[in-house]
Amino acid sequence: METTALDWLAQAAPDPQAFRAQWERSGLGLVLLPAGRHWDVLSVPGRLGRPVVELLGTGSCGPVLADFGEEHIGFLVPVGTAARWIGTGVRSAGEGTWIVVPHPERRGRGVRWLVPPDGSGRLNDPVLLELALHEAAAGLGDW
Repeated sequence: METTALDWLAQAAPDPQAFRAQWERSGLGLVLLPAGRHWDVLSVPGRLGRPVVELLGTGSCGPVLADFGEEHIGFLVPVGTAARWIGTGVRSAGEGTWIVVPHPERRGRGVRWLVPPDGSGRLNDPVLLELALHEAAAGLGDW
């Protein structure tokens, strides 16, 4: 049986079944999930993150979140990346932190998926992400 995006995200919750039930009851379709269990998150300003998503393209880009107004773009990366990442203007969420996650199968306003998870467990490659961040920053000039 193929894992859905919802199943994959639920696996990060302390109690996946209770989590799924809560998510289905939530009118907003937003829930808190712990980072650092199955993935970390690297968040960059939207004006940098949007070009990075384009540079990575659909073949190389793992799940990507956008907050209200796309002021920040969050890239899901392998566990441990947040603890090792050094970069100006990059916020990280790893073990001991929680993030707001939208339902992968619903469109809403506010926090949303720019690139939704596909259920495979594919994440953004930190090396490719770093290269794309450098290229995008160079294209922005006075970043």
